[in-house]
Amino acid sequence: MPMRRLPTQLRRSLLDNRLKSFEEGHSTFQSVKFKKSQERFQHLIEEGQDPKALFIGCSDSRVMPAMITGSKPGDLFIVRNIGNFVAPFNPDSDFHATASAIEYATSVLEISDIIVCGHSHCGAIEALYKNIQPSTENIHTMKWLELGNEAKKVAMLAYTDEQKEQRLRYTEKISTIYQIDNLLTYPAVKRRVDEGTLFLHAWYYDMESGEIEYYDDETYSFKPLSQK
Repeated sequence: MPMRRLPTQLRRSLLDNRLKSFEEGHSTFQSVKFKKSQERFQHLIEEGQDPKALFIGCSDSRVMPAMITGSKPGDLFIVRNIGNFVAPFNPDSDFHATASAIEYATSVLEISDIIVCGHSHCGAIEALYKNIQPSTENIHTMKWLELGNEAKKVAMLAYTDEQKEQRLRYTEKISTIYQIDNLLTYPAVKRRVDEGTLFLHAWYYDMESGEIEYYDDETYSFKPLSQK
């Protein structure tokens, strides 16, 4: 079956000089990195994937899960969305990308850990405090941002308008905990957590320091992940 002709706009974008660095990067990957790890890639093909954790992170281009965790191919099953949010379980007939990934990772891959990783200077969290007018061009985004409202309410009680930066950082951290609560609305997640075969983690990545903190539910505080 012959391939369909690409739209003119798409064909032009493939030749755009702004993507030239990606072409060069891919060439380096093929000639250096792929060859260096070719045995590992072949093993993953033959044996299938067996990731250590499901990583739910933000789509922000400045946050690279593999880079900040030092993970290798096959280590992380990754979902990225605006604000690293988790919508509560909702068994309707609509399309649910993040929910599907959670179910697949939990019930099919049978991962042992789920990480929800927020980060500093998150655009989604900042948007919670802006008066953005809804339109047909942002209808899905506006609905999605509602998943951050509970964290916003708590942060507004803790910090004043004059403490804008502190309030934003606090909202980013608190939001990860609310997403953990939403994870527990998924039947398979709740069952396996109760069985002691699945563990949930709230992480926070600080872009200035490069440090990841984790939420300690015994002390109700975030602590450094790295034991340096």
